Amino acid sequence: MNIYEVIAIGLYMVLMVLIGIYSYKKSTGNSDDFLIGGRKMGAAVTALSAGAADMSGWLLMGLPGAMYLSGLSSAWIAIGLTAGAFLNYVLVAPRLRIYTEVARNAITLPVFFENRFHDRTQLLKLVSSILILVFFTLYTSAGMVSGGRLFESAFGMDYYTGLFSTTFVVVLYTFLGGFLAVSLTDFVQGTIMVVALIVVPAVVVFQMGGVEATFDIIEAKNSNYLDLLQGTTLVSVVSLLAWGLGYFGQPHILVRFMAIEHISDIPKARRIGIGWMIFTVGGAMLVGLFGIAYLRTFDVDTMNRFDASKEAAETIFIYLSRVLFHPFIGGILMSAILAAVMSTISSQLLVTSSSMTEDIYKTFFNKKATPRNMLLMSRLSVLIVAVVAFCLSLNPQDSILNLVGNAWAGFGAAFGPLVILSLLWKRTTAWGALSGMLVGGTIVLLWVYVPHGYKAVYEIIPGFGLGFLTIIIVSLCTRPVSPEICREFDRVQEIRNAGSR
Repeated sequence: MNIYEVIAIGLYMVLMVLIGIYSYKKSTGNSDDFLIGGRKMGAAVTALSAGAADMSGWLLMGLPGAMYLSGLSSAWIAIGLTAGAFLNYVLVAPRLRIYTEVARNAITLPVFFENRFHDRTQLLKLVSSILILVFFTLYTSAGMVSGGRLFESAFGMDYYTGLFSTTFVVVLYTFLGGFLAVSLTDFVQGTIMVVALIVVPAVVVFQMGGVEATFDIIEAKNSNYLDLLQGTTLVSVVSLLAWGLGYFGQPHILVRFMAIEHISDIPKARRIGIGWMIFTVGGAMLVGLFGIAYLRTFDVDTMNRFDASKEAAETIFIYLSRVLFHPFIGGILMSAILAAVMSTISSQLLVTSSSMTEDIYKTFFNKKATPRNMLLMSRLSVLIVAVVAFCLSLNPQDSILNLVGNAWAGFGAAFGPLVILSLLWKRTTAWGALSGMLVGGTIVLLWVYVPHGYKAVYEIIPGFGLGFLTIIIVSLCTRPVSPEICREFDRVQEIRNAGSR
């Protein structure tokens, strides 16, 4: 690792810690400030924070690598994710922001479910919080592993050094500043990511003599690289597009909508967020695609190595950052990968700790906890979750990583239909909500782990579909909701309609 790269990465990490210190001074009032920023997030911070929390290292390594090896046919997942993110802003964001405040100021998704349905059994909160606690602890662990592997493969450092460095910085700024620190660091990280993914493909095109010349070289290597349908089937295309369904059920993304200051800011946040996503996802695809032309022209030996290995191909962004720029600039660009990893870890870490604090500790252990006690418990929860995730990361097991690989589908199927119907359908009942959540999550696990002949179908499709139907059927078969719940639902619609005028 070049000394200039070390300096650039070091400066990036120092900046993250400084943001944590700044946020600490702004977030010491109570757990509401710590866990949801007091609902004072602006449109730009909300948009970039949601985007950065969503996109992990997959954006700068997995997607460019897939584009390098397969060409445009790898773009379907990006199309599905962008469409899902847009619909999430349109259908969920404004309603969730209003409803979580109307429903007795719910600051976590499990509390919202309980308050929305007036669930006195507390089963909705308990089941949803357990799902979040278990899956996000594993998810956080996988993010830490990604950080360690990044330092190991990209920078030539020891895995454990990279793991500790990544974990220490993320935990420090999350522990100090809570949601505000996570959101502000996400904003900075999102900015670094979009700049890097615009600059790198632009410089490649300049080196190649223009867009037309670049595409001519790509087509000369393999004309199928520019065919959107090459090697695909209807099932594979639908399965890749279905990734977009996962957005409706991701707690670490939904909490950003709950924290925005004004409902009138949501359209602006949507424009910024979707614009950011188009540039970053599009840039990541172009890095992989244009990398084909660059290697074919200037470095055939590396091209042969990348062609033979998926793991090598996923480092195409790192390779281009190093060969096209001064090492210091390249280090700044490569910090975009670390930014993608860290932003996801911190968001998942905070959501998991909020579930421990608001949904479990306050509900079952200390119902009369003071604001100071809740704030202290929030910070302790961050440390507890981080320690468990770190221990799992020391010796990562395939079973854990495989489970985390399906967490997107699990959350999407368990929470997605419930979030949509709870916001759009007044007739949804508590028993329908609980049944749908359990069915959606269970179907995903069965689809993944029980042998069958339909593995080509992405598990979120049956999980989301059956969860959605279960909520409707059980709700229609159970007692209608109370007049009070109907009035709250109508109140949310009135506020939304007034805010959209």
